[in-house]
Amino acid sequence: MFDWKMEYRKRLIKLDEALSLIKPGSRIVTSMACMEARGLLENLHTTAERVEDVAVATCLNLGDYLFFTNKEYEGIFLNESWFHSLGARKAASQGLKTVTYIPNNLHSAGMDRILANRPDIFWGVASPMDRNGYLTLSLSNVYERDMVENAPIVVLEVNQKTPRTHGDTQVHISEVDHIIENDFDIPELPDSEPDATEMQIAAHISALVEDGSTLQIGIGGIPNAVAKLMENKRELGIHTEMFTESMIHLLEKGAVTNRKKTLWPGKFIAAFAFGSKKMYDFIDDNPGVFLLRGKYVNNPYVVSQNEKMVSINTAITVDLTGQVCSEAIGTRHYSGTGGQLDTHRGASMSRGGKGIIALRSTAKKGTVTTIVPMLPMGSPVTVPRQDVDYIITEHGVAHLRGKNVFQRVEALLEIANPDFRKQLRREAQEIGLI
Repeated sequence: MFDWKMEYRKRLIKLDEALSLIKPGSRIVTSMACMEARGLLENLHTTAERVEDVAVATCLNLGDYLFFTNKEYEGIFLNESWFHSLGARKAASQGLKTVTYIPNNLHSAGMDRILANRPDIFWGVASPMDRNGYLTLSLSNVYERDMVENAPIVVLEVNQKTPRTHGDTQVHISEVDHIIENDFDIPELPDSEPDATEMQIAAHISALVEDGSTLQIGIGGIPNAVAKLMENKRELGIHTEMFTESMIHLLEKGAVTNRKKTLWPGKFIAAFAFGSKKMYDFIDDNPGVFLLRGKYVNNPYVVSQNEKMVSINTAITVDLTGQVCSEAIGTRHYSGTGGQLDTHRGASMSRGGKGIIALRSTAKKGTVTTIVPMLPMGSPVTVPRQDVDYIITEHGVAHLRGKNVFQRVEALLEIANPDFRKQLRREAQEIGLI
């Protein structure tokens, strides 16, 4: 029998040795969200004296790492972000040239990167090796498996605290060049309790979801509220970019069974997971949860094969013709497209499916309307108006698919906050929308 432990030991190196692999001009990709490589990101700045022009592609950073939060590293390091989180937003708002955004639809982000700017190093995180020589990419497979197959150098931080996952996350030791052992605690996502407004929005969403539907649910107060109001649904399934706490809740309540899904019946299908230790324990070695590649899970044409597919996402702003901005406030980049357009398009193409964009009708404690005549200058369009299906606020549902501009304006005025409706109508008339 082949001794895979010996192969593991051959590849085992210290962190300093791994950092020495980074050269001037290196292009690095690391795993995303709670699977980001902490050894790399926490220590990359220590190589500053001997390198320059080093770019690191990340997605949903969870730490404010020195290599991109410190002005002295401009020109030395660049954080190329597929999805901004707080640290990246903060650095960008301070005018630091250590952070930039990569426009993307998440299902194609990894392969687009490989084709346009092939990484020199993939530095990820993995669960411990089994007796057959297999590690797993644990909680994220959005682009990680593709990077393992395409990067010239593969470095994995093996973490004893990571769950072992099923699906397409397995990596054989023979595919890995270097192993570092780094047992950090897996970051957790606090489960936020929905407020009254979020519960109102969720009630409108829940009314649109039929028994037997397959769901994609995002994160935050609105999705959590949706889960609470779907406890009495039956035979729901999950095909989602991100596996969340709410999905376990719906399974425990008997609402989710995954039995009626068109694709992968009996399985939770996701590309990555982020939540609590309870959720990580649920996923650990669970053959009912498959983490498959993002280029498959989020592919709109795959999503659309699930009958009665419902995609539920949130937004920052919607204009009166139906253009959705979910990633920026004017020119100030806030998050990213992620898989929103992927799953929205897939659900809209599904037989009996629905693409839902939900948002509060106001922001800044009710002083600003989120439904506007025109998107603020510089705003990226996350979901184009020709793709939009349902827009929902606490004041109701606007079904826009196939509607003309006059009809869209009237439908969106009905779900805008009452305090702003007259003003919005006047502005819509002034710019010729109605």
